[in-house]
Amino acid sequence: MSGARITGTGSSLPDKILTNRDLEQMVETSDEWITTRTGIKERRIAVEGEYTSTFAAEAGRRALAMAGIGADELDLIILGTVTPDFPFPATACILQKELGAHKATAFDLSAACSGFLYALSIATTYIRSGMAKKALVIGAEVLSRVVDWSDRNTCILFGDGAGAAVVEASEGENGILSTHIFSNGSHWDQLYLPGAGSRNPASNPRTIDERLYYIRMEGNDVFKHAVRAMEEAATAALTANAMSPSDISLFIPHQANRRIIDATAKRLGLPEERVFVNLHHYGNTSAASIPIALDEANRSGAIKAGDIILMDAFGGGFTYGSALVRW
Repeated sequence: MSGARITGTGSSLPDKILTNRDLEQMVETSDEWITTRTGIKERRIAVEGEYTSTFAAEAGRRALAMAGIGADELDLIILGTVTPDFPFPATACILQKELGAHKATAFDLSAACSGFLYALSIATTYIRSGMAKKALVIGAEVLSRVVDWSDRNTCILFGDGAGAAVVEASEGENGILSTHIFSNGSHWDQLYLPGAGSRNPASNPRTIDERLYYIRMEGNDVFKHAVRAMEEAATAALTANAMSPSDISLFIPHQANRRIIDATAKRLGLPEERVFVNLHHYGNTSAASIPIALDEANRSGAIKAGDIILMDAFGGGFTYGSALVRW
């Protein structure tokens, strides 16, 4: 079986910035209240004419450029998103056309905030089995279109953007050591978007009247499950590779809430200097958060060859997962 290695990363974000001060003019909240409870200071918001595919395509181009390959060499495109351009076709198929990846198999994957790691796990399996040699894995969201801007408990959390990684077949000890994905559907209704599906179609007046086309979340319950699940996923990756937290060079967790990140790092025994955080700039970008953070860490020089990188996510479903990489 071939190994799989990340050879390029990329990210793309809207230019528009929405700060906590801006939110003070929209809902009953304050910069201090938001910062204390979440760690978020600002987030990026898509404007008219910008879509999930807009940012996914640009992130993909940047990852391809870093990897030094053309889109026509790709065998596979997997897009993790819960905010596709359309219910169908898959936004990944739109990307296939936009990028010129004419021979790639392309599909979307819905695993909420764990979407990028789910997609990375599938791409890695394809490559190791020999079914693909070069894959583009993307996490992209435009969550601002499904956020209730009158709900101060949720509108403060989310932002838009995309991150991408090129994964290629490789030999040697460097590369993706293992991926681990999990789900717990017992709690699906603690974080979900109730409207516009087959249960509550957009054509049903109730969907509009009851504002079912916006994200619903039981924040306190989600917090408790998130910390436990992310610890479990991280431990699975370390155990599978006979490693301990002391072996981790950089921990890149899903950027949902600073308290979740800090609690998970504490459980793993990781010091603050080995935890990558950019939540304060972008908020929770769901499936895009880990690949955006990975790209920032990579381009800033925070990652060096041979470093052990642990990525860890939790999202609606509940879904959760991890990936351990020797860079």
